[in-house]
Amino acid sequence: MNSFAGGVHPSQSKSTSQIETEEIPLPKKAVVPLSQHTGSPSKPIVKIGDLVKTGQLIAEATGFISANLHSPVSGKVSAIESRLHPCGYNFDSIIIDSDDKDETVEFKKNDPEKLFSDEIVEIIKNAGIVGLGGAAFPTHVKLSPPKEKKIDSVILNGCECEPYLTCDHRVAIEETEKVVVGLKLIMKILNVEKGYIAIEDNKEDAIEKFNNVIASEMKQSQANKIKIVKLKTKYPQGAEKQLIKAVIKKEVPSGKLPMDVGCVVQNIQTAKAIYEAVYEGKPLYERVITVAGSVKRPGNLKVRIGTSLSEIIDYCGGFAGDVKKVVAGGPMMGITQFTLDVPVVKGFSGLVILTEKESEFYEPSNCIRCGKCVDVCPMGLVPTMISRLIEKEKYEELKNYNPLDCMECGCCAYECPAKIHLVQNIKLAKFLIQNKKI
Repeated sequence: MNSFAGGVHPSQSKSTSQIETEEIPLPKKAVVPLSQHTGSPSKPIVKIGDLVKTGQLIAEATGFISANLHSPVSGKVSAIESRLHPCGYNFDSIIIDSDDKDETVEFKKNDPEKLFSDEIVEIIKNAGIVGLGGAAFPTHVKLSPPKEKKIDSVILNGCECEPYLTCDHRVAIEETEKVVVGLKLIMKILNVEKGYIAIEDNKEDAIEKFNNVIASEMKQSQANKIKIVKLKTKYPQGAEKQLIKAVIKKEVPSGKLPMDVGCVVQNIQTAKAIYEAVYEGKPLYERVITVAGSVKRPGNLKVRIGTSLSEIIDYCGGFAGDVKKVVAGGPMMGITQFTLDVPVVKGFSGLVILTEKESEFYEPSNCIRCGKCVDVCPMGLVPTMISRLIEKEKYEELKNYNPLDCMECGCCAYECPAKIHLVQNIKLAKFLIQNKKI
């Protein structure tokens, strides 16, 4: 079956995959960070005391790699101040007190058949759409490759390989038509003939739904150009470079991007957001997330950007059991939170609640040179050597082992019998190199 070299098979723990998406109540106070995407922070265009409506532009992009921000609720701007972000840092944020009316601005619907590609890209840019798989890279940038980079394939990432997370799975099942049309729009923008929807084989219901939708549209020009690719369930199958290798058998060279091999990868929810922006005129101010683990009512929730984690936990009935750790994202690459007073941002895919036993901390022992970390590294690195060079402060040798190619997936640490802090050490190596400390 289609896959890639390396990777691991953690317990899936995807019991929420059969729970339909619920829309939770509006937040009483929305905290909208100005930096919730790759690139430069947005610039506020509202001031304290302004009344805003849902979907109203409240902050503009400040460069090509940046993104617009829209109000997730209607209400009053009560502050613009530094607030804690799920990544662990403080960022300037716009705080909006909800009036519970949810009055929206007038959305401008469009007919894509009458639009040129660059006009569709402009709509996507104005809607503030970013990659909803986690990296939050501005989508209009991905859809505007340099002229010398010829794109011939688009891959829609429906793998969702992180344990616990099922929000993309639910969107694939519940919003299939929107996702497929979103993919068609991406293909039109990039003028490509080949579109792929990549899904792991543990999501047979989503595969069947996509096949049915595409089959019913075979008379449409692009329907027969879209192919469903079933992939082996393995982590990190959804990583861009691994996905490209598994689907179109191309390898992205070290230091290069997917566009260098003629490919663009987008997330399932991103495609849905593109559909809504183009056809319905709706900007990105809400998304679907998964809440899983030790909560009384786990599930998949449609939440407004800026909703606090505490409100989400309350909606799910509170914690259940001996809770030790709250992770924003999945357990492999997510970020542990030390407070629930942080907001959902655009790249926020889920909330995983872990017990004392599930989040047990291990003291590392000596490396036994078993080579397991090398076997499972999807990037073909030697994690134990990078870690050892950092610990021994032999910085001059580090670059020879390409630590910048590490995507911090955690496979090495997951497999290491000595429980060495491999990912932390490699992150330190990357930091030192990127900041020219060595």
